Amino acid sequence: MIVVANTLSAVALVLGSLLSLYFWIVIIAALLTWVRPDPYNPIVRALRTMTEPVFYRVRKWLPFTYSSGMDFSPVVVLLAIELFNRIVVASLAQYAMTLH
Repeated sequence: MIVVANTLSAVALVLGSLLSLYFWIVIIAALLTWVRPDPYNPIVRALRTMTEPVFYRVRKWLPFTYSSGMDFSPVVVLLAIELFNRIVVASLAQYAMTLH
């Protein structure tokens, strides 16, 4: 049973770390929209590749996130990441602790 607990704890830790990393990627991508970076820059292209599919789905499901030239899809994504992190990852970590 200890192996299952350690595995769940490791999964929660890795998932939390990945969500935190993506949280910062979304913030950087949103901040880059305020300036006009070179679209051919490899870093800008990588950020767009990682974030634009998620932003597109949010805009498609919640069309009110883009209004008056303002795109609020990064805010929705950040809220979703934080909710997932606080509900799913925290529950998984807590469940792993009860198995010890």
